Amino acid sequence: MKTKIALFLGLLLAANISFAEVKIGVVYMNTVLKESPELKRLEQEFSSRVKQIKSLETEIKSLEEKLNRDAAVMSESERTSMDKKLRDKSLDYKRVSEETGYDLNTRKNQELGKLQRRIVEAVQAIAKEQGFDLVLYDGVLFANDKLDITAQVQKKLASGQ
Repeated sequence: MKTKIALFLGLLLAANISFAEVKIGVVYMNTVLKESPELKRLEQEFSSRVKQIKSLETEIKSLEEKLNRDAAVMSESERTSMDKKLRDKSLDYKRVSEETGYDLNTRKNQELGKLQRRIVEAVQAIAKEQGFDLVLYDGVLFANDKLDITAQVQKKLASGQ
């Protein structure tokens, strides 16, 4: 039993010596993606549609409040008209929200596919330039700040290389 433990410890020691020569880098993909110009442009592209959705939400809430507040003093035709207007706005809201969500997801997937290819190319270029043996991303629980090459990847992406 002692021989097995000694052998195991010897292997660990030998492994540590060889790992000392390995250069490792870490890329925090969420940071790269969150701060990417492509996704920021996408947000701008859909900003008018998002504003339209928020405007419809505000109109619907206002109509609901008015209907709840004034229903008792409204005539039957006014109440019916207000109900119809509220239903129409709700349908518009649902339609615009669904269309925008679908279009946004489609465009986001397209942009993410392109961006992920560019990120892989940037990481590979940095790894070759700086002699990294291993670059990790996502799922890293802890990495010393010296291993973090996220800023370098962002800089390479921004420069278009």
